[in-house]
Amino acid sequence: MANTTSAKKATRKIARRTDVNKARRSRVRTFVRQVEEAIASGDAAKAKEAFLAAQPELARAASKGVLHANTASRKVSRLAARVKALSVTATA
Repeated sequence: MANTTSAKKATRKIARRTDVNKARRSRVRTFVRQVEEAIASGDAAKAKEAFLAAQPELARAASKGVLHANTASRKVSRLAARVKALSVTATA
């Protein structure tokens, strides 16, 4: 347990940041899941729309420090490849 005033304040701040970061991480997962569900359904237009919504969420999470920048970039890249493959298959 924290003894000093500054340590008690730090504990409160950490608790607040943890709640905010949990909400951000959950939001990112929701957006990514929506893209994956659209890909699984085979709907190229819906997948592209969901991907365009998920991309800024991943970038925002990376800029806020919730995700590492390379992790966000990797997720965007892999989702983009899957959406592109789906749209190529749909048109062919």
